[in-house]
Amino acid sequence: MIKTILVGLDGSEHARAAMRYALWLGERLGATVVGLHVVDIVSIEGSFFHDVSGSLGFEPYFDFSSKMREVLHERGKGLLQEFSGQATKSSVRSDTLLVMGVVANEIAEQARTADLVVIGHRGVNEKFSTGLLGSTTESVTRKCPRPVLVSPAEFRPISRPVLAYDGSQRAAAAMHAAAEFCASLSLPLTVLTVAKDPDGGERIISDVRKYLAPYNLESNCVVQAGNAPEQIVAYLKQKGFDLLFIGAYGHSRIIEMVLGSTTEYVLRNSSCPVFLNR
Repeated sequence: MIKTILVGLDGSEHARAAMRYALWLGERLGATVVGLHVVDIVSIEGSFFHDVSGSLGFEPYFDFSSKMREVLHERGKGLLQEFSGQATKSSVRSDTLLVMGVVANEIAEQARTADLVVIGHRGVNEKFSTGLLGSTTESVTRKCPRPVLVSPAEFRPISRPVLAYDGSQRAAAAMHAAAEFCASLSLPLTVLTVAKDPDGGERIISDVRKYLAPYNLESNCVVQAGNAPEQIVAYLKQKGFDLLFIGAYGHSRIIEMVLGSTTEYVLRNSSCPVFLNR
């Protein structure tokens, strides 16, 4: 099960909520929580820095890069110290990592030694983002080799999880994660299937009941008709669930650009944390 949790920290409101979710889970699962801060190399050497330095009337190599690097490292150390303090208060085993690079790439790389990655829905630059999902978060959900929990800006203790299940292989992986998670925390599990016809939905739910039976979970299975992404998001809001399990992206990036993606739509519009499993 989940024994090592990696949480991304950047000082944003969403990242602080992600930290609370990670520590909440770490306390209940007996897991070690690793706080990770990435000093964004783009902030130091990217086009933004060159544009700013040029407008201020000096060259980028005028020792500004090293000063910015030092400032950003100190800021990262401060964030990690805050995290360590919160972990101690929660009696959670913890560790910290401070690295430099492209943020999404570094999170995905460090995730190789974790069982779960927890990140905020949007990051420290959310005010400058044009979308509903931060670009770093979207990149992590596509690149990360481990399950990812994407948290909203507000923390709520998890008590009513739901699984979106369509019978696919990736949904089956999400079902396994949901069953293990709920069994470990003694939580009930609702399973939602959105199907084109009732008979097809019932066949899918029948397989779900068989799979969940050995777990001895309190479970409830629901079949609805309609557009899957919209129905999932609406169901979350109507019923007030506080965690959604869903399979990872099911198509290539090119196909998703044309047809859209259930995963991406749900990530952008979910009212609760999303546990993304691949």
